[in-house]
Amino acid sequence: MTPQQQKIRKMLADRQGILLAHYYARPEVQEIADILGDSLALAQAAARSDANVIVFAGVHFMAQSAAMLSPQKIVLLPRVDAGCPLADMATVPAVKKMRDREPDALFVTYINSTAEVKAECDICCTSSNAVKIIRTLPASQKVVMLPDGNLARHVASVTGRDIIAWEGCCPVHQALTAEDVQARRREYPQAPFAAHPECRPEVLALADFVGSTAAILRFAADSKAKEIIIGT
Repeated sequence: MTPQQQKIRKMLADRQGILLAHYYARPEVQEIADILGDSLALAQAAARSDANVIVFAGVHFMAQSAAMLSPQKIVLLPRVDAGCPLADMATVPAVKKMRDREPDALFVTYINSTAEVKAECDICCTSSNAVKIIRTLPASQKVVMLPDGNLARHVASVTGRDIIAWEGCCPVHQALTAEDVQARRREYPQAPFAAHPECRPEVLALADFVGSTAAILRFAADSKAKEIIIGT
């Protein structure tokens, strides 16, 4: 470990704390994390942990989720300005306005949303469990899914449900185009393509596998392919 990494580990030990790191954190942060995972895994880990302090190497909504599930613990976010553009695409006034337009709808919000928006919705899901959650709802139940429109359309496609999709997106996943994927396929013709459901529908249509970050890692581990194209 580097001196800085050693210092962080000592501070955690002194405070009886743990470090949770999202897969999107820097490699040097992942190296010293107690738990590495996606949004769902880390939120669950925070709730299960008996640590006094949870240091969350992620973005703001992730730390909020950990704090909500572990109200008796101190949750620290090293960079308070670590935001998520997708989460910012759904606001409380906008959700209330949509509720007025769709009074009979059940509002399902992605974990990539603020605590304030979660409080205005009925169900919170992750990319790992969104399909499972929608499948538990009555077929006649109208559903509004926010803030990621691509995830909503993917869930609608898989479940066959009519879902009203909020028109938000992750700018990074949205930037990936079908042309980008096809170019990589020409470069690596034997490689399967695994994509995150926040990608565009036309990108997901080209995927050999669609799943959360954790699911993509499992797919890669189980695959016999020597090269894998990753869309996330």
